[in-house]
Amino acid sequence: MKILILNGPNLNLLGKREPTIYGESSFEDYLGKLKNKFPTIQFDYFQSNIEGEIIDKLHEIGFTFNGVILNAGAYTHTSVAISDAIKAIETKVIEVHISNVLKREEFRHTSLIGSAVHGSISGFGLDSYRLAIESFL
Repeated sequence: MKILILNGPNLNLLGKREPTIYGESSFEDYLGKLKNKFPTIQFDYFQSNIEGEIIDKLHEIGFTFNGVILNAGAYTHTSVAISDAIKAIETKVIEVHISNVLKREEFRHTSLIGSAVHGSISGFGLDSYRLAIESFL
């Protein structure tokens, strides 16, 4: 099984950025734990602060991977283009968020990608990614 974990803007700063919301662990450290927990899964990881690079990555793997776990960050609430890219590919996409976006600012309550994804998981910290992986098994 091949799964891409695709993180959007500012998620390169996990462990440093607002640790009370996003925790104190870097994503790379957490990814190592996921690889140990799921040794039979081939994980690819990509992070970008650039909307077009996220779309390009979805196009690149969207017909060959078994799943995508996408934390589009702020693009969740603004990007019709990422939503369209998800709809254009065959690979199932699970939307994840570290924080419970419904407990945050009003603008975070709307997901423009939500109607395009297979499912959504939020509010479980970095374990949102683990739950998404388990949904593919």
